[in-house]
Amino acid sequence: MRKLLLCAAMTFTLPAAALDGEILIHDPSTIIAQAGHFYTYGTGNGIPILESDDGWTWRGSGSLMSAVPGGKAGPEVLARGGSNTWAPDVIHIGDQYFVYYSAPATQPRSAIGLLVGRTLDPSSPEYRWEDRGPVAWSDGVEDSNAIDPGVLLDPTDGRLWLTYGSYFGYIRLVELDPKTGLRRHPNRKPMNIAINSEASIPIYRDGWYYLLVTHGSCCQGANSTYNIRVGRSRKITGPYLDNMGVDMIEGGGKLFAASRGRHIGPGHFGLLDLGQGVQKFSLHYEADLDHGGVSVLDIRPLLWRDGWPVAGDNLGTGVYSIESVRTGTVLELAVQGFPVGGFRPRRPPGGGIGPSLYPQPAPPVADQEPAQVMTNWAASSDVRLAPAMLQAQQKWAIAPVANAGGYPGAPYFRITIAGTERSLTATAGGELMASAFSGAPEQLWRIDQLTDGSYRISPKALPGTTGTLALSAVGSSMPTLAKFDPASDRQRWLLEAP
Repeated sequence: MRKLLLCAAMTFTLPAAALDGEILIHDPSTIIAQAGHFYTYGTGNGIPILESDDGWTWRGSGSLMSAVPGGKAGPEVLARGGSNTWAPDVIHIGDQYFVYYSAPATQPRSAIGLLVGRTLDPSSPEYRWEDRGPVAWSDGVEDSNAIDPGVLLDPTDGRLWLTYGSYFGYIRLVELDPKTGLRRHPNRKPMNIAINSEASIPIYRDGWYYLLVTHGSCCQGANSTYNIRVGRSRKITGPYLDNMGVDMIEGGGKLFAASRGRHIGPGHFGLLDLGQGVQKFSLHYEADLDHGGVSVLDIRPLLWRDGWPVAGDNLGTGVYSIESVRTGTVLELAVQGFPVGGFRPRRPPGGGIGPSLYPQPAPPVADQEPAQVMTNWAASSDVRLAPAMLQAQQKWAIAPVANAGGYPGAPYFRITIAGTERSLTATAGGELMASAFSGAPEQLWRIDQLTDGSYRISPKALPGTTGTLALSAVGSSMPTLAKFDPASDRQRWLLEAP
């Protein structure tokens, strides 16, 4: 297993921006994509929809129940639960989309209903949702509360599973029919797999089933204590143990994400697998203090270390070195470098070591600024790889570009030599240069963190090319652009504080 690379620059960065647009939501479903559009569904009247054309800028798009005959849950769901619509989850199987939603009455009396559709696009003439009734329920007496569904299609055998529950009792597991979305054995007793949690969802990776759950209290704004925890098992049915060996049925759970900074109360994990070694997760914060303390959607990198998921952080504005995982050399402007602190004299021929060659310790050497050394830099320059020496031509300022769009969880960035306007630019031949920033697509960069912690860096578009290429280290001194190979280190980079 590839070792996790710790590469986020902390000292030289500012916090990453939140998602753009209309992002107010509570209890978001797993984000799902159709035809290049992204959708998530949340708690609220009629199950509100958030939609995005790129995964970065979001907008409200009505409610699911408005496309259900009668505009509300069907009579069987209402009979076993209530008219509220909370905390849905969604999955695509074949030509059907299954949306599972909570329909609580006075908790813990509740039902989980199923809506089935053929398209997620509200503008499509085929857009409609069929209510297929309840798949799980709680009677208000038993040690369970049928809310917060989470669904997994097992990639090993094609079986479909649903977890649900809250603090009123156990987290439970039932099997569903992947053809209909309904309960496979409705008269069979559900399996209890965890306790003291809610918003559960199972995922699978490398022979392990992981159960993500949310601990703590919700719905109190900045006073909420939500946090996300995880256990794992070799079987979907458990037992799910944390890293200390404590069973989640006994309250165990390894911490995955907690409140930090101005984001309070993370909850409702959802996996977004973008392929080629890029995984992200969706969640909401009970209170985003930068948005007035309301609950908002976020998308963050999902990393893996020692067989456990790790919550990554989105890239923040800052100054970085860009180091090749393959070569250990860093990206730099192809100009004549100047040693930080000035040149030191060489040892004279014939040997001899004296105090003039090895002076006594002195105050720290100041950082090198571009204005000190750029007098002879050409107006535009090539880009190359070189040993890291903390020189000005090796320091890259990375910042989001306003109104340039984005991709799931992040905006497009400009990558510029710090203190200058010399921006990393892709050329028609798949090479690289630095030139004045114009906002052209070949100067807008998508930066995806891979599951090992390294980064893939790709231009938004390349002149004369329709495919997606990534920054690549073909040798120790030559960067270029090439098709991304998840099995190679050529296109893996570390972004570190210089």
